[in-house]
Amino acid sequence: MLVYGSMLTVKRKVVKRLTELTKKAENVKLSDDGTKVIILDQEKLPNVEEYLELDNAEDIYEAIFRLKVRGAPAIGICAGYGIYVLARQIDTEDFDTFYREFKEKKDYLDSSRPTAVNLSWALNRMERVVLNNREKTVAEIKDLLLAESRKIQAEDVEMCRAISEHGLSLLKDGDGILTHCNAGPLATSKYGTALGPLLLGKERGMEFHVFADETRPLLQGARLTAYELQKAGVDVTLICDNMTGLVMKNGWVNACLVGCDRIAANGDAANKIGTSVVAVLAQYYHIPFYVLGPTSTIDIHCPTGDDITIELRDPEEIKSKYYREPSTLPEVKCYNPAFDVTPHELITGIVTEHGVIRAPFKENIAKLFEEHPEK
Repeated sequence: MLVYGSMLTVKRKVVKRLTELTKKAENVKLSDDGTKVIILDQEKLPNVEEYLELDNAEDIYEAIFRLKVRGAPAIGICAGYGIYVLARQIDTEDFDTFYREFKEKKDYLDSSRPTAVNLSWALNRMERVVLNNREKTVAEIKDLLLAESRKIQAEDVEMCRAISEHGLSLLKDGDGILTHCNAGPLATSKYGTALGPLLLGKERGMEFHVFADETRPLLQGARLTAYELQKAGVDVTLICDNMTGLVMKNGWVNACLVGCDRIAANGDAANKIGTSVVAVLAQYYHIPFYVLGPTSTIDIHCPTGDDITIELRDPEEIKSKYYREPSTLPEVKCYNPAFDVTPHELITGIVTEHGVIRAPFKENIAKLFEEHPEK
């Protein structure tokens, strides 16, 4: 197996960047005066690091829809801050008027993407703050919304740390890891989910070699996962999605770690398109396949993966988005689903902040929610 390394001086620099990447929640935050949501524009990475300031419903919607902010937890954080920014703009002291306008803005943001459950989870959580405090003044409700939006992000930092700890317990120093899509700090607030164990292990002196699928159709593995791992000093090799089987056959992969956008009550998991292919290959080559995500991505009201809405994206994301010239003729039809669903039978374990859920998934997920009803 080829070894891809860096000079010691370079490693010192990238480890410093790891501190920057994981110890500050800079990819999604609220402005100091509370009037804007500030995001790192992930659509322009890895070549341009540009921050956007969002202060109206259309811009927040577009940021989520266009994947300027993406990753299920980060979408939820952006939505929480976004609906607070919009709520503070509602100029009335009448609760019914305030709630009517709040609900319109909330439903509008909620329509931006259908698959990632954290979007509706965060917005519904913010709506409950309004409804549970109708006896208070509108000004007081706005203060409570601010506190709740900050709480959503603070909880995500703690959840990612716990997920990283539980995930790291499944790995050993020197393991080869395969990941798909992006589930690192850019998709959350700190360590990330699927990349969290690798970054936490790196902090503790462990070494891993990661094969990062480029991940069609939006190349989030190439643009974001490889970007994060390279800056963190983690040994990473980028591969095309159709190379996964070969690196597994060669014995270079000891575990697969992937994130998720929605997990059904039976353990079926929706993640970026191609994840289910990785799971099938992992089962064939007897490699453990782990899905990592906070319990907020588990939709207890969604019975199976068949009930998960799969988002269809613009065909141009395949035909021309990442090419100097289109890769195919204009009249060629394209099918461009953003996600697929991995059946629970192919999943070795679901890693949450509360530990590793294993089969039987339906029973053990239900038990998790009984033990933690606040989820």
